[in-house]
Amino acid sequence: MRFTGYAASIFTLSIACAALLGNPAFAQEVVPPPQQTISDFSPREIPPDKRAVMSQETEILEGVDPAGVPHYRVDPFWPKPLPNNWILGQVSGAHVSDDDHAWFIHRPNSLSDREVGVTQDPPINKCCYPAPPVVEFDQQGDLVIAWGGPGEGYDWFENEHGIHVDGEGFVWVGGNGDSDHHLLKFTRDGEFVMQIGEPGASQGSNDTENVNRPADMDVDEEANEIYVADGYGNRRVIVFDTETGEYKRHWGAYGNAPDDSVAPPEDPRQGDAPQFGSPVHCVRIADSGQVLVCDRVNNRYQVFEKDGTFVDEAYYERDTLLSGSVSDLVLSTDPDQRFVIMVDGSNNEMRIADRAEAKTLARVGRPGRQAGQFHVVHDITIDSAGNIYTTEVNTGQRIQKFELIAPAN
Repeated sequence: MRFTGYAASIFTLSIACAALLGNPAFAQEVVPPPQQTISDFSPREIPPDKRAVMSQETEILEGVDPAGVPHYRVDPFWPKPLPNNWILGQVSGAHVSDDDHAWFIHRPNSLSDREVGVTQDPPINKCCYPAPPVVEFDQQGDLVIAWGGPGEGYDWFENEHGIHVDGEGFVWVGGNGDSDHHLLKFTRDGEFVMQIGEPGASQGSNDTENVNRPADMDVDEEANEIYVADGYGNRRVIVFDTETGEYKRHWGAYGNAPDDSVAPPEDPRQGDAPQFGSPVHCVRIADSGQVLVCDRVNNRYQVFEKDGTFVDEAYYERDTLLSGSVSDLVLSTDPDQRFVIMVDGSNNEMRIADRAEAKTLARVGRPGRQAGQFHVVHDITIDSAGNIYTTEVNTGQRIQKFELIAPAN
């Protein structure tokens, strides 16, 4: 790990195309070439369980008692337009801090020449400029602060990915580029505090010094520990001390030691993969102390005790291929955290599931570009009132807020 005190963060604008776009691990996040060859546009009979959501609010599944199920409605005017002619690229990470401010990390380098035309030489249009990678909004959707990018004393990322704001207000960020084998810790105004790991230094899923293209983080405030979903290069959860960066422990699927030599199943629809797939895409600590981990391409999340002991697992949309069906999740804000609310970037929906029964109860959204729909939905976060915020990558490149209009009880 690396400490350099509180050095000022410097943002450097860049419009170069991301070199990572050719990496197959980014199938859900890159912009593929057009491949439309279908010529039959006639109506089709769609089974009820395969029908896309037809509402901009929550659709309760047939036969489900709606009592207590959270009901959401998109707020098409949140957030407010960015100042300074700024624009967001792929928005890859999200987290709500304890003051109910919503934080996001996006990828300036994912913007096309057309989107940042004013930065061309000569300019090809009058807008826009890439926003700094880290942005904070208040509850009204006003921008509070924006910062990030290369600076003195630390290594910024090839491809921005995850963000978490801990209870003391420190902002943790990571990346999933090929050499992004580290985590960074900043103050909430962007002053560098600590780096864990070094670029390009990972020795695999049992390395205790570095991560490997980490996807997500969550902090256990009482224990001063940060849990890392690690990630696109590794197949594990790893835990570090939030104050010192010291390694604490790690584990793979089913609580076993991760083994990078074990090939992933060719078809995730068959059997139960003995190792996490790539990526291990989220980690979430429940109020009960259990740790939920998104194994995205294997269409499941697994549940552990904090020491890595395996508890249970839940599968959703097991027929899904592409990049998997469990991209990210949060737990509802009722006292028992009865519901798991997850986003699915392959089926492009948000689903609400009963946590105890691992059963889908309702869906929100469908593939599309309109408000309340999704194009490669990627991350999810929740505020204290139960409102949901989602992010989109690929060419989605946006944030959406879904207001809780019928609370869980």
